[in-house]
Amino acid sequence: MTLTIVSLLPSLQNTNGDAENAAVLAARARWAGLDARVVAVEQAADLPERVDAVVLGSGSDASLDVARERLLALVDELRRWGTEGVPILAVGTGWELLSWGIERADGSTVEGLGIVAGRGVPREHRIAGDLVVQVPRIGLLVGFENHARDYVGAEASPLGRVRAGTGNGRRSGQEGVRMGDVIGTHLHGPVLAKNPVLADAILRRMCERAGLEYAPGARTAEVDGYAETARQAQLRAAGVNAAV
Repeated sequence: MTLTIVSLLPSLQNTNGDAENAAVLAARARWAGLDARVVAVEQAADLPERVDAVVLGSGSDASLDVARERLLALVDELRRWGTEGVPILAVGTGWELLSWGIERADGSTVEGLGIVAGRGVPREHRIAGDLVVQVPRIGLLVGFENHARDYVGAEASPLGRVRAGTGNGRRSGQEGVRMGDVIGTHLHGPVLAKNPVLADAILRRMCERAGLEYAPGARTAEVDGYAETARQAQLRAAGVNAAV
């Protein structure tokens, strides 16, 4: 069996390299001795027969309307995947497009697909900097946030609590949204390269659904050492004590 990771709209939604989260999943699966591939899906006709995970990266505001139109053709599949427990990782504007909608600073709105609770709303100043999040059963996640909108309406289902940075904003102290196996986050990095523990959690869920066993391979330990060095540097820069 070949695990198939779909990368949605990578030509539009890869501003911060977040579409490469799909490549991280595929690489770690192969290091574990599993067959895995990444399929780029720019339109409904590109969809493979089998989907084991979905990655939707972040794009520019200039491409929001085009990205929304393409995603609308996939809304039935996205809802089905979310209901069936297919892991979906959406970052930045990709996450916002799966929400109830996006309010722009000029007063216009982009209607979301309604896959996850909440919406993006304008903030006075753009946020850019280190973001550290404490996630239940996962631990500390690190990344870089860069967004001009806060996210409201996800208070009952956040991904985690902010230890450093802004996250969803509006003094919520929360970051992201998690509804079943659908995750939305502001964490760029890409998030799965910087946080192997989250990548492995997604891979275990993928393998569970596929009837496979997942055990990180020998190469994984070497790569995770590099990631941990980068994580510790970012935690120090953000003033976060990982031992707390």
